Amino acid sequence: HAVCIFYLVLRALDTVEDDMSIPLDVKVPMLHEFHSHLYQPDWKYTESKEKDRQVLEDFPTISMEFRNLSKVYQDVISDICHKMGVGMAEFLEKKVDSQHEWDKYCHYVAGLVGIGLSRLFSASELEDSIVGQDTDLANSMGLFLQKTNIIRDYLEDQLEGREFWPREVWSRYAKKLSDLAKPENIDVAVQCLNELITNALHHVPDVLTYLSRLKNQSVFNFCAIPQVMAIATLAACYNNQQVFRGVVKIRKGQAVTLMMDATNIQAVKAIMYQYVEEIYQKIPSTDPSSNKTQQVVASVRALSLPGSPMASRHHYSPIYLSCAMLLAALSWQYLSTLSKATEEYVQAGEN
Repeated sequence: HAVCIFYLVLRALDTVEDDMSIPLDVKVPMLHEFHSHLYQPDWKYTESKEKDRQVLEDFPTISMEFRNLSKVYQDVISDICHKMGVGMAEFLEKKVDSQHEWDKYCHYVAGLVGIGLSRLFSASELEDSIVGQDTDLANSMGLFLQKTNIIRDYLEDQLEGREFWPREVWSRYAKKLSDLAKPENIDVAVQCLNELITNALHHVPDVLTYLSRLKNQSVFNFCAIPQVMAIATLAACYNNQQVFRGVVKIRKGQAVTLMMDATNIQAVKAIMYQYVEEIYQKIPSTDPSSNKTQQVVASVRALSLPGSPMASRHHYSPIYLSCAMLLAALSWQYLSTLSKATEEYVQAGEN
């Protein structure tokens, strides 16, 4: 329940941030004060034009359920909501320039989610207190996912008028970020892409350390599956010109296999090893980041040397398999719909 309400609260906050119809002089105070609405039974916002506006229109239902949670959960959710709202407001009025600011932006929108979830896991006593206390590792969990999304979604964000790639990196390859999508710039665009993927891979050691501390099977699956999806996505995007032409997706069967396999730390290490090896095999000798990419791949290899971690996948009960397959089917139905909509948007833009 706590995780569910945490998600809905942040979904509502994110809907405010995304709504371009709200003037900045209204939106900035809304983001700063949003956490206080959790304790106001009647507060709601009915003027949003966003597709997820229901979470704002029905916010009294969400806030009531929030107030029914144990105080230890309320304190975590309110604190993260406050910090995230302040961070979102900060980046409404400026672009991501340096790599430090890229980390900071990703911390506000995703690292804080990892920190909040970790604190909830510890508060529930499903996990040891260290999981919630080690905010650096929890932050890395969020940064790895967010950077993967930002890297993959270059073209979609360009079409929507959003820019999240750090200027410090892309300005070495082009005068404007949008220039990377031009066919004549494809070689330098891919070099820029590879540099950002190399940056994201530096979070993998923290991800493996974090996952190695988890004891509860449900919590482990919840945390591990998005991380293995992310490494598979980065491997698909690495040195791939298609990132600047359309949507790069991992195959449905690949996604189902990852969901089925990522149930223990040794299996996750083997998956990470597999995909960093895939990246290693694609590193161009002429790539400006090739040495850095090789170094980070070596560090992940050292932490995830393969053994015989996949044996456990054959011991699932039928009900576990059924639930996993249902989760996979539902997830891919949603992702396929989202991808189709994106592709139609891209085609409309080209026309």
